[in-house]
Amino acid sequence: MSGEVHVIGHPLVQHKLSLMRSKETSTKSFRNLLREISMLLAYEVCRDLPVTMTPIETPLAKMDAPILDGKKTVLVSILRAGGGILEGMLEILPSARVGHIGLYRDPKTLDAVEYYFKVPAEMTDRDCIVVDPMLATGNSAAAAVARLKATRPRSIKFVCLLTCPEGIQAFHAAHPDVPIYTAAIDERLNEKGYILPGLGDAGDRMFGTK
Repeated sequence: MSGEVHVIGHPLVQHKLSLMRSKETSTKSFRNLLREISMLLAYEVCRDLPVTMTPIETPLAKMDAPILDGKKTVLVSILRAGGGILEGMLEILPSARVGHIGLYRDPKTLDAVEYYFKVPAEMTDRDCIVVDPMLATGNSAAAAVARLKATRPRSIKFVCLLTCPEGIQAFHAAHPDVPIYTAAIDERLNEKGYILPGLGDAGDRMFGTK
């Protein structure tokens, strides 16, 4: 089974991503752009969330109106850079539950090493959206999703700003059932595991740590 990849080519998404790529963009502007683009990504990712018809009353009449069905969606941020996407998505989904997975990439093996995991106690029947700006080697994303699958959510989607063929292949080798939503598929990885042309290290650019 080959996995789904959805490239969100909306002009506003692409414009903001181009500004984020520029090395001249300040830390403040990078954070603001990340929040803005995340709201647009959330709109696309939530397009197929199930709804149920619920009776309500407008000021003029009774009607059956569509309301999101089931338990609250869970947004899961892969630390540390996932927090930037999380902030924007919470603007669109303010009632969502939030989880965090702490992973770092071993500089020698490029494997993901977990140091933190906290999600809502009851995950069964919830739709889960995992967020991280970069899907590079795919190791961190695959490890995060494997951890989440053990909690038995109703569905899992993965959202990133950028990815590359190597990251997609590695992620879907482990999780062909989890769709990827991204703003762009870049050319390749370099020898250090960074996406080219990319936008640099998203965490460093968000927090001004380099």
